[in-house]
Amino acid sequence: MFEALGHIPAGEIRRRQDAVRHHLADVAPEAGGILVFSRLNIYYLTGTLGQGVLWLPLDSAPVLLVRKGLDRARLESPLEHIHSYKSYSQMPGLCADAGSPLPHTVAVVMAGLSWQLGQLLERKLADRKFVPGDHAVALAKMIKSEWELDILRTCGKLHHEALCEMLPGMLHPGMTEREISHKSWEVFFAKGHQGMLRMQAHGEECFLGHVSAGDSGNYPSSFNGPLGLRGEHPAVPFMGHAAKVWQPKEPLMLDIGFQIDGYQTDKTQAYWSGPESSIPDEVRRAHEFCVEMQNRTAEHAKPGVTPAELYAYCIEQARKRGFAEGFMGLGDNKVPFIGHGIGLTVDEFPPLAAGFDMPLQEGMALALEPKQGIPGVGMVGVENTYEVTASGARCISGDRYEMICV
Repeated sequence: MFEALGHIPAGEIRRRQDAVRHHLADVAPEAGGILVFSRLNIYYLTGTLGQGVLWLPLDSAPVLLVRKGLDRARLESPLEHIHSYKSYSQMPGLCADAGSPLPHTVAVVMAGLSWQLGQLLERKLADRKFVPGDHAVALAKMIKSEWELDILRTCGKLHHEALCEMLPGMLHPGMTEREISHKSWEVFFAKGHQGMLRMQAHGEECFLGHVSAGDSGNYPSSFNGPLGLRGEHPAVPFMGHAAKVWQPKEPLMLDIGFQIDGYQTDKTQAYWSGPESSIPDEVRRAHEFCVEMQNRTAEHAKPGVTPAELYAYCIEQARKRGFAEGFMGLGDNKVPFIGHGIGLTVDEFPPLAAGFDMPLQEGMALALEPKQGIPGVGMVGVENTYEVTASGARCISGDRYEMICV
């Protein structure tokens, strides 16, 4: 009677499952497979946002067990073995019946389970040994297929059109951050944004993004990013504040993600309320420095180069050229990275930060976000989404990096 609204190709699903199996051999070599509980990772590996658990064995067919939505899962996923279950105690029998029994040692994506449910799993399957397997999935998701990159390229194109072509004509000094937020939503939905932004870090949330006028760019933030914001309310510290007005001769930073088909691009666009001639030299130089760091990082983000090398160069340049104080945030807002992986979540592996020495590979998607906080003024800078190619990282979210004067 019903048809699925879309499918991830079966070959793409198999590629992802095989990538997880490959990385599991290094991450948890003693494990005979991996249990995945997080709904987004279940989607990545099955094609359906299942509420339940996926058993992905090393050498036999995967088994998806769902608590709710069995019919939808069977519509959307190419997996052969999709069954309902009520209790973790049923898992060994259901997996064995499908020809994929649970071995003694099982890897688990532990970030997808609460402590309460993790303890319950250990009690129900007391004869099994559970080991961490999260990194195997993170490494698989790190490299995008051409199928995924096509979605991200479309997403980035629409993202650029929304922030750089459509929105500027709808903005003017005197608007509140909340009014700017609503105009942004209007434009984004008109361009096909599907309304979700997802984070993978435990407890991290995101709604639309950051809308920061003037000194809001340095307002104390609990979000793991350099751009401060007042947000809606202490209980909803996202988007923009109804009482903060964008004044003449102030920067406005819109750090807003775009999402289609589950995939996100990240982009920050800086605006200035006034003619270009009214931009102070301090603000202009800071923004130009951030653009330079973005472009230099992209040029050198080639296979074989490490995230730590890219980060170290930017930090050293900020120190040498007098930007160290506000680079990547002022005070407690400062963050120890200049970018991050991106895909089904905004904050994928790897961060571009010290200590991350796994070389970049072709097919990675990265958000590069050099930003500069200026005391008493706000924040300026850029962020764009890139795909790593053999000759460097290519921007897929537009080619305008200057402050747009309104």
